[in-house]
Amino acid sequence: MAAAFWIKLLLCCSQRFGIAAYRKYSSGGGYPNISLSTPLPGIPKPVFASVDGQEKYETKITTLENGLKVASQNKFGQFCTVGILVNSGSRHEAKYPSGIAHFLEKLAFSSTAQYGSKDEILLTLEKHGGICDCQTSRDTTMYAVSAEVKGLDTVVSLLSDAVLQPRLLDDEIEMTKMAVRFELEDLNMRPDPEPLLTEMIHAAAYRGNTVGLPRFCPVDNVDKIDKTMLHSYLRSYYCPERMVLAGVGIEHEQLVECARKYLLDAKPVWGTSTAANVDLSVAQYTGGIIKMEKDMSDVSLGPTPIPELTHIMIGLESCSFLEDDFIPFAVLNMMMGGGGSFSAGGPGKGMFTRLYLNVLNRHHWMYNATSYHHSYEDSGLLCIHASADPRQVREMVEIITREFIQMAGNAGEMELERAKTQLKSMLMMNLESRPVIFEDVGRQVLSTGKRKLPHELCHLISNVTAGDIKRVATKMLRSKPAVAALGDLTELPSYEHIQAALSSKDGRLPRMYRLFR
Repeated sequence: MAAAFWIKLLLCCSQRFGIAAYRKYSSGGGYPNISLSTPLPGIPKPVFASVDGQEKYETKITTLENGLKVASQNKFGQFCTVGILVNSGSRHEAKYPSGIAHFLEKLAFSSTAQYGSKDEILLTLEKHGGICDCQTSRDTTMYAVSAEVKGLDTVVSLLSDAVLQPRLLDDEIEMTKMAVRFELEDLNMRPDPEPLLTEMIHAAAYRGNTVGLPRFCPVDNVDKIDKTMLHSYLRSYYCPERMVLAGVGIEHEQLVECARKYLLDAKPVWGTSTAANVDLSVAQYTGGIIKMEKDMSDVSLGPTPIPELTHIMIGLESCSFLEDDFIPFAVLNMMMGGGGSFSAGGPGKGMFTRLYLNVLNRHHWMYNATSYHHSYEDSGLLCIHASADPRQVREMVEIITREFIQMAGNAGEMELERAKTQLKSMLMMNLESRPVIFEDVGRQVLSTGKRKLPHELCHLISNVTAGDIKRVATKMLRSKPAVAALGDLTELPSYEHIQAALSSKDGRLPRMYRLFR
């Protein structure tokens, strides 16, 4: 009976939706005359979702009486991400031993005036399905919590306590010293050297100033940092006018109300904050080279060990994220693309970028060629990381310098459009995630006092021309190179030869003639 009912239902459906009308083409005679874009007879016209390019929710910003900015963007859902971003990072440690920002990251969400331990904080958040995290970069410290919307009051209270009322107990500082030492050991032992190379290239590009100061605490400074020093730093940099309370997935008025309640008249544990001692140094690009001779033969053991590789990163000065040229540089970085030699995937993975087509596809012995763009409020760095067998380092460096020179050539229409489309799709896909929207809102408001919405950025990306790419690349090539080298550096060309190659027309290294090889 049940089977007969379903057969009847299917027959009804087939007649209703025109499948009978469709069958007349089953002989194959009618198909050649019908294009794929022609609607099938009897089939209802499909209704597609459309995007008008506008944000459903706008970003709202309010500045409180004490200078604290409150920024929010509503988003559908039961959960929200709320956090405090502080204009403070390793670049501000010129007057202090490097490593304070690294320590504060590890000490975040420990015991406070209101909570006796980190476990108490985690249990409180657990009641609202929440998690917490703290991340520091060279210019920003970010305390963030994701939890249910109905727990907003508790979340803002907890954030205020964690940022302004940390106890910084002796045993917590000792545990942090252990954690920092372990992280530094791990940094030198991990198979992927990218974080270490990034640290080295910044130190070479901005020698001894601002973003060139160490992001990770140097081993020699671990025992120098104590509670008094931390309080001295916090007193200078953790002031309301250098902070943004950002939230995604909540009503703006509700967030402002919580900010007034917990952050307007809050007294920090280190006393009155003053911005008088803030380091306002502007990044000075110097260029230069930093080399680290290291045995990389035993980085990864086992049945299929990673072969011994030498890693090189070459960078040139780009621009700050506040300049108009930031968007063309972002498109150029996407056009260069690259990745590892074993990365699988199609165009979405960047297989048609220059570093794949011109480098990895042509030189099978190269294990990696990837482009990176680091941008800050007063400078920027576009660099290429490459790795290969130590015996082929010279050839590898020449291949990379040639790619830098070719950036100033004419970009093809198809590769430019592909790079712009890929950049826009990456931007839009990343901004589907609530924590990413939170970070975007917080960072933009902290640095500029406002937020450019995604459709505005997409419009700017669409307007980039081949002439813009050529102009910014030509300007970049006038700067001195920054070079970071890690591994067996026997075949590494001298810094002067790399500089000469980047000043030449074809990017070739000066020829070396040897009587004996």
